[in-house]
Amino acid sequence: MNMKQQSINNIVTNINKVIVGKEETVILSLTALLARGHVLLEDIPGVGKTMLVRALAKSLNCSFNRIQFTPDLLPSDVTGVSIYHPHSQQFEYKRGPIVGDIILADEINRTSPKTQSALLEAMEEGSVTVDGETIQIDQPFFVMATQNPIEYEGTYPLPEAQIDRFLLKLKMGYPTEIEEIEMLDITSGIHPIETITAIIERDDLIDMQKEVRDVYVDPIIQQYIVKIVRQTREHPDIQLGGSPRSAIGLMGASKAYAYIMGRDYCIPDDVIYLAPFVLNHRMLLTREANYEGKSVDRLIQDILNQVEVPAQKVSN
Repeated sequence: MNMKQQSINNIVTNINKVIVGKEETVILSLTALLARGHVLLEDIPGVGKTMLVRALAKSLNCSFNRIQFTPDLLPSDVTGVSIYHPHSQQFEYKRGPIVGDIILADEINRTSPKTQSALLEAMEEGSVTVDGETIQIDQPFFVMATQNPIEYEGTYPLPEAQIDRFLLKLKMGYPTEIEEIEMLDITSGIHPIETITAIIERDDLIDMQKEVRDVYVDPIIQQYIVKIVRQTREHPDIQLGGSPRSAIGLMGASKAYAYIMGRDYCIPDDVIYLAPFVLNHRMLLTREANYEGKSVDRLIQDILNQVEVPAQKVSN
């Protein structure tokens, strides 16, 4: 096991001290971060979303900003503003909370579409525009946005074109009874979030992100990814299938996941495992399919079963 692999294992172990029983969510969040993507976390309140992001930031020695989205939040409250100083007769940019390393965008469906667009533009472009001036956001830049799936009154659902900008969509869910008892035990004294320390430095994370880009993807794996995505567009029960961006995202996520698993090449199993998380939020079912009670997850599994898995050797 190389040092980078050991560091990743230590990061997961570190976060698991705070978030009990959610190792898969932790690994998938790291996958998105290493792929320079962002995560949409759709779940009920109180399952540890904020603690997950805080623990991730502390483990990586990165800055952490939390933005609570409300109906009256303005785009400038996210991106920042230019302030005029009469003495110097110059404008000075006061950066907003989106300019940082690890960002928790909480309840993004509770704010106006204009403010949502400011967040999503920053995610897509890696920069913010204030008074015509573009300010770059340095890497690492990772946004985990949350939305409550059971509250619809007074919310602004994200349009398909915008939700497509999230690399992965995840759900944490309730803990098991044993896990919930363990949570009570570990939080009865000093909360574990106060005791965990950094595993790696910010620059180490940036190096890992660069190394992920060099993970080898055989052309036959690329072809496999494209076949899966194209099948989502041709399926009779799917009104809107995966975009070309989703194919690029599935390849990027597969490279990051392979890196986390200690490989410098992708295998078909990486694609099969990640496809539901990459494609779920990018697809719309037909009215008939919804009426018949079909689910996006079930259709993705059907597509994965239909598309032939490449059997050739894919390592370089």
